[in-house]
Amino acid sequence: MQGSWELPEEELKDMLARIARICTSQEFQDLRLELEAIYRRENAENAYLAAFQDALYALFVQGEEALDSS
Repeated sequence: MQGSWELPEEELKDMLARIARICTSQEFQDLRLELEAIYRRENAENAYLAAFQDALYALFVQGEEALDSS
């Protein structure tokens, strides 16, 4: 299948565990709420979903060290 890729099972499990740690962190919850408020104020479509995705992406690319230091 063109353009498809697969992660080895262990890498996939590690990535899912990382996402779970991010989503349950206080930093994620605070950022999501702050972004959601901004998006709602600006009448963004699907403010909750956009805020969730943006907060997750921001913390995911920031790395584990951000969660460890909070």
